[in-house]
Amino acid sequence: MIQYQSLPYPLDAQRVFEAVRDMGDPVLLDSSHPASSRGRYDIISAAPDIVVRLGDAGLELIENGNTTNIRESSPFALLESLLADLGQYDTDANIPFNGGFMGIFSYDLGRSIEQLPSQAEADIRYPWLRLGRYLWAVVIDHQRQRSCLMHHPMLSQTTADQIQLRLQPDALASLAPPTQRFQLATRFESNLDRAAYGRALNRIDDYIHAGDCYQINFTQRFSANCSGDPWQAYQALNRVAPTPFAACLESDDGMILSLSPERFIEVSAKGKVETRPIKGTRPRGSQPDEDRALAKQLLESAKDRAENLMIVDLLRNDLSKSCLPGSVEVPELFSIEHYPNVHHMVSSVRGVLRPGVTPIQLLKDCFPGGSITGAPKIRAMEIIDELEPHRRSIYCGSIGYISSCGRMDTSITIRTLLVQEDRVYCWAGGGIVADSDIDDEYQECFNKVNNLLQTLEGL
Repeated sequence: MIQYQSLPYPLDAQRVFEAVRDMGDPVLLDSSHPASSRGRYDIISAAPDIVVRLGDAGLELIENGNTTNIRESSPFALLESLLADLGQYDTDANIPFNGGFMGIFSYDLGRSIEQLPSQAEADIRYPWLRLGRYLWAVVIDHQRQRSCLMHHPMLSQTTADQIQLRLQPDALASLAPPTQRFQLATRFESNLDRAAYGRALNRIDDYIHAGDCYQINFTQRFSANCSGDPWQAYQALNRVAPTPFAACLESDDGMILSLSPERFIEVSAKGKVETRPIKGTRPRGSQPDEDRALAKQLLESAKDRAENLMIVDLLRNDLSKSCLPGSVEVPELFSIEHYPNVHHMVSSVRGVLRPGVTPIQLLKDCFPGGSITGAPKIRAMEIIDELEPHRRSIYCGSIGYISSCGRMDTSITIRTLLVQEDRVYCWAGGGIVADSDIDDEYQECFNKVNNLLQTLEGL
């Protein structure tokens, strides 16, 4: 049976992450509580018994330090099989993760689902998919004010004992802070200057007027040289940009620092599905009156509402592939959410899974998220590959968990950075439609990530 051991509340999720970090493949799904009011759960784990990796070498299964190439299976079929191996147990309805997968689905995983061109340069060697199967987790529930340690029956006693020692109050209190100061060796530079960005948007405008597409989410990438411990960078970024879908994942492939405000797909234990696309952005104002005016301007913008509605329709179609007929609905349209640096327009699309359809199948049917491709999705992805100089790698993919109890929650990896060796990457983009203004769209990219880039430049 699944075991639950009570832990003190409140419990510092970042301290727990530090305590287990050296066990290998640590993951922190961070609600940013209390600074972010929308988050509920923090989930922390490490030392997965299995890692599934899809990269340049193909589909790999890593277990006990040994790597096996899997040639007969799709990554989604392999995940289904490995998740089923965990079995079915009675679980606490308030604990969302009861053993299963956590990790990242990179944007480029879409290439395993659809046939896409290969024009953009693939210069970042991060896998298309990297998921660990975790048999334990610390779960902190800020709504019920409860912390617990979850153990799956397959967890080895050796690992269980090691976790117990690391979670002792004295052990947590005595943890030393990171000693390698994170710092940039160069300033961030974009892979597109203003002129190149303008040419790309003019080409998108041509495609829209030719009837190829209605909207394209176009992205530029920022990068800089760096040194030191990326965990220190995550802590600094989380202080200036607390978001309900923040995450930190560390592995041999690099360290991901995500400050995402956007949910991709959530599935409840009863098969209820929700996605919350973000489309429409304004900067925060420096004074209360200015800030309210900017939020009102976003709410009343015909362009932003049209852009948001296009993506809502796309996601209604995506959910309908896996949900019961007639169950897909839009209970929330054009809501305004407020973050430290921007206002966002957010909608909600909900449905109910058809019997026999798993969360993994649902994710495949919807991947990548329509809010970060454009419409129609496949043609938008083809245009993105043509016009963006570099492949997106982890950006606009998804981070989250898929639990053996049938629950799933995933983010869209916007406001997300990747640190590999001595280089840090960050991306920003926006939805381009027929009446987009090039200067406004160019500035919007900076509005979305300036607080992240400037924070790192100031360390």
